[in-house]
Amino acid sequence: MNQSTNTNQAIVLAGIPQTNLSLFHRIRFSVGDPTVFVQLPDGTRIMILRDIEIARAKQTAHADKFYSNDDFTPEGGLSGDREIATAQALAQCLKEHQISSVVSDRTLPLVYQHMMSKQGIQVTCDLDLGILERRSKDKIELDHLKDAQRITEDVMRYACELIFSTSANSQGQLIHEGEPLTSEHMISLIDIAFLQRGASTPHGSIVAGGTIGSDCHHRGTGILHTSQPIIIDLFPLIRSTGYHGDCTRTILHGDIPESVAKMHAAVLEAKSAAEKVAKAGASGEDVNHAAISVIKAHGYSVGLPKESDPDTLCTMAHGTGHGIGLDVHEPPLLDVNGPELVVGDVITIEPGLYCKAIGGLRIEDMVAVTETGCENFNSLPMSLHW
Repeated sequence: MNQSTNTNQAIVLAGIPQTNLSLFHRIRFSVGDPTVFVQLPDGTRIMILRDIEIARAKQTAHADKFYSNDDFTPEGGLSGDREIATAQALAQCLKEHQISSVVSDRTLPLVYQHMMSKQGIQVTCDLDLGILERRSKDKIELDHLKDAQRITEDVMRYACELIFSTSANSQGQLIHEGEPLTSEHMISLIDIAFLQRGASTPHGSIVAGGTIGSDCHHRGTGILHTSQPIIIDLFPLIRSTGYHGDCTRTILHGDIPESVAKMHAAVLEAKSAAEKVAKAGASGEDVNHAAISVIKAHGYSVGLPKESDPDTLCTMAHGTGHGIGLDVHEPPLLDVNGPELVVGDVITIEPGLYCKAIGGLRIEDMVAVTETGCENFNSLPMSLHW
């Protein structure tokens, strides 16, 4: 972090912890109302939040002193707008503690900066503030993520086994309970399965069959068919902890075309190569390079296809993975210019190949970076057939 040594400078984070996850990570307290965290120059940690939440916050929040907006009422009173009032209280709190400047992170809402500036308090944005702290997961967070991935794999197994329990009609359509099985129906069943396990899918899920899967982030639509690859990508939110799972498997009901088998072999090898490189001190770019080197060695392309490219072009259209935690996608990226990995980074390793004439194929596991390598949280098969 590039924090100033100014003895009158405080650290400020503000927003709504349920949606501002950087603030939540700092205080470890979830609430749906505007909340402020202040770390004074002497290290004292102050929270300003709604009065009815203070008793609950005192039980678990990472702070030393707790106040409501009313405890820092400026001359002229507080606004009737709760967010503005919280920003006013923050500015008054800093004034009373003789704070002349603050450093905040990239998530600070403008209303808080506005109120501090009105009091003559200088506000500096530290682009790196809190980033490494969120990336390097502690034991509690690692346990939350392992549990999230266990639940994700449980539902993934359910989805894959359901698809393989179907039969195919004369048109190659998969039939489940007497009706053609669609991506939309599978996604609904997946939603229900996660709800039954204490999770939700606020970002949706992906069940993309056939040529639709050539768009790596298409959610999937229409009837699923035999002998076509089906990408299933699940990234639920675990309601009790706020952490995410993320797992992708590509399966294929029926006969496996040679073109798909070759894609599958390349992706598996690329994934293995990336995992071997993933360790503290290696960079996200190093991990990505390991994967794409294998993809190229198998004769496939890398990068987004151009409009002029033939439908038969098969390419890895995205990076090799990303960090995961309170957000599904968070630093570090495993891509060009990806940063150095640190112990406690939890990342996805997810190479894939995409072809408009065939569809898509992606395999994704979650791993935790260690000093000497990485720990894989997944145990599910990676084969096309289950």
